[in-house]
Amino acid sequence: MKKFGKLASLMAVIAVSAVVLSGCSAPADSGTKTVKIGATFPVLDAFLQKVADGMQKEATADGAKLTVVAADNKVDTQLSQVENFISQKVDAILVVAVDTSAAGPMTDAAKAAGIPIVYVNRNPSQTGVPYVGSQSLVSGTLEMTQLAKLAGGKGNVVIMEGEVTNEAALDRTKGCNDVVAQNPGMKVVKTAAADWDRAKGQALMENWLQSGVKFDVVCANNDEMALGAINALKAAGKKLGAGGVLVGGVDATADALASLAAGEEATTVFQDAGGQGGGGVKAAIDLVNGKKVADYVDVPYQLVTLDNINDFKGK
Repeated sequence: MKKFGKLASLMAVIAVSAVVLSGCSAPADSGTKTVKIGATFPVLDAFLQKVADGMQKEATADGAKLTVVAADNKVDTQLSQVENFISQKVDAILVVAVDTSAAGPMTDAAKAAGIPIVYVNRNPSQTGVPYVGSQSLVSGTLEMTQLAKLAGGKGNVVIMEGEVTNEAALDRTKGCNDVVAQNPGMKVVKTAAADWDRAKGQALMENWLQSGVKFDVVCANNDEMALGAINALKAAGKKLGAGGVLVGGVDATADALASLAAGEEATTVFQDAGGQGGGGVKAAIDLVNGKKVADYVDVPYQLVTLDNINDFKGK
């Protein structure tokens, strides 16, 4: 009988210990799960790779699993990628749209599947669908305002556009035009697309030079096109900077900052790629957790000049 009593007491202690331990640590099937996020990009160029890196950094910090794919700048490919994410039952989808005017089918597909979708960097302006990024009009305005200042409010301007199906290209170009219109001594003499691409920017500038277009300022929608223009101008023996052709861009990429420091690119505008990417992941996780997210989450632009260039190196 005494042996039985000791055995019963021991079992009771084990049972109590089990209860205490279960209260101290959550069991594996407690309901906590890793949030799975799918992100589709048009391409992963120098700038958009930074956006992707910002997404990955935030996803890692939040314990989420991120899958990134690129659509080779094809609308139908990007829609297929969204559909694949849906079939894989991800918890949320992030999109940097190939064509902001063609984003509707992606949004519709995600909504039909009950999966939150967030747009990053390029704004399709869809009511009830969050966009995390920056106001493109502001970047074009900041860029051209600085170029006009450096040019003394005088001179002919050429504008290099990104893909004209994107709001970023349209609004940045509008910003350039608006500032030129405010300076009676300035005039836009040419506007053409180079699709955000350095090689295409160089080819476009070569064409303008060969055609005899006279200009003093290049307002490019991004740094890649600006750097392409600079390559062509240097090859043609044109002087850059003060007393020569003033070339501006947007994004403040590492190459652009080096060009600015070398006295070639006259100015650029910092677009916080990491902030946009990380903000997109935060918004997606909030939506998965049932929280409200504003239709527009602003990540501000900042003008970059020689005076503050060191503030943006490594960002």
